[in-house]
Amino acid sequence: MDRPYILHMFTPGKQMSPFDINMAADAGYQLVVPYADVGLDAIRNLTQDTIFSRGPKGVSRTGIFIGGRDALLAADMLARAQESMVKPFIVSLMADPSGAYTTAAAMVACVEGQLMQQHGCKLDGLRVVVLGGTGPVGRIAGVLAAMAGAQVQLSSRNGIDAAEEAAHETAQRFGVTLHGVSGGDRAAIRTSVADADVILACAAAGVQVLNKDDLGVATALRVAADVNAVPPEGIAGVGVMDDGKPIEGAREGAVGIGALAIGNVKYQTQHRLLVQMCQGEKPSVLSFAEAFAKAREIVAEKHD
Repeated sequence: MDRPYILHMFTPGKQMSPFDINMAADAGYQLVVPYADVGLDAIRNLTQDTIFSRGPKGVSRTGIFIGGRDALLAADMLARAQESMVKPFIVSLMADPSGAYTTAAAMVACVEGQLMQQHGCKLDGLRVVVLGGTGPVGRIAGVLAAMAGAQVQLSSRNGIDAAEEAAHETAQRFGVTLHGVSGGDRAAIRTSVADADVILACAAAGVQVLNKDDLGVATALRVAADVNAVPPEGIAGVGVMDDGKPIEGAREGAVGIGALAIGNVKYQTQHRLLVQMCQGEKPSVLSFAEAFAKAREIVAEKHD
């Protein structure tokens, strides 16, 4: 009898996301086993229990998924799991805390696609402001934009100190350059977006970070993207289904990308990565860089 496909899902939180469990089952895993309250120190033993119990053939049908809500902790847990494996007992690994890696990957890939389609340029050298930049999606979106050559500022509604702390911590962890900028009040937000080429809205659901008057001061804006699907929209004038639609009240040529347009790419990205884990001939280690590469493929297919 063939051995079943098993995915062990580790989270430092109180419960694993039902979204991720559903995605894993739909990707082909027959047994999906969640583990809650898993700290970094527990990863080594759990990983070795996972690999040594199935033998070299069984590990090809085994995977580990890391969730949670902390983008940096998830990266550390992924690295610890990878370090804990011993050849030939190597299984596929994937991290996607709160969907932050695949959501950020989809967001930045969609922005890249619209920049090329609407303005004939890439992110390289552009100024990107991430509103809600201290959360998991905002941090990773900032890292991906920086890796693509953009000058990135993470904004926090808690002020410049919180923003700079998050920017320094994230930049140091992932080897990029990030800066902090205050989003503590309307004046600070308007100052930060005044010369932004790209605005990424990654704030909490139901929070509008830019109103129509704010958009009016963004005189260099080319693309604005919003991951908030809960009314009101995170950026005024950017509907959830928009995908390159001109933004009313913004400068001429500025287009918006809404939450469901980004979500469609995010869903496909996560699904394809999980299928790769489950069905791939070789074990994979999948983080936000791999998610970004996959999201770029999906966006390119859409624009072909």
